[in-house]
Amino acid sequence: MNFRINDQHWLDKVKRVPSPFCDSRQDETDISLLVIHNISLPPGQFGGPYIEQLFTGQLDPDGHPYFREIHQLRVSAHCLIRRDGEVIQFVPFNARAWHAGVSEFAGREKCNDYSIGIELEGTDILPYTPAQYDTLRQLTRTLLARYPQLSRDRITGHEFIAPGRKTDPGLAFDWRDYKTGLRD
Repeated sequence: MNFRINDQHWLDKVKRVPSPFCDSRQDETDISLLVIHNISLPPGQFGGPYIEQLFTGQLDPDGHPYFREIHQLRVSAHCLIRRDGEVIQFVPFNARAWHAGVSEFAGREKCNDYSIGIELEGTDILPYTPAQYDTLRQLTRTLLARYPQLSRDRITGHEFIAPGRKTDPGLAFDWRDYKTGLRD
């Protein structure tokens, strides 16, 4: 799939599920970090509407015991890449998604202010799918072309900007394969 980012900073031809959990960036031109995450709801299970429900404030606390702990979180990401490679966008790239929390990259705090957050449907220990890597590479190339402050050196995992607090995308994520594939 070839991605195109429109003038409103949404991807064309992907599913959009606007999240209320975002706000304006202080500087819309300061998009200089890409953060890779993972998520599965319930933990370790794939498919279903639960991630979309979480990112839109509609997760039913009675849907699963774990949901009682998280249903009131106000979190989002710019995009989710499902196991089959499908992309769902929740927040336009020029807005601040609430994905990084307390974080720091290269001595600069508050990564949400200047980053794009991409969630992979997965866990820290289960391999990601080839379709996810293909889609992530294509999406990354599109983001690198559109936002000039982004670079291969300014791509990181949640675990590296929030060490001790977060572990994703985890040991299962193949950074070498992902970044080598960006050269194609």
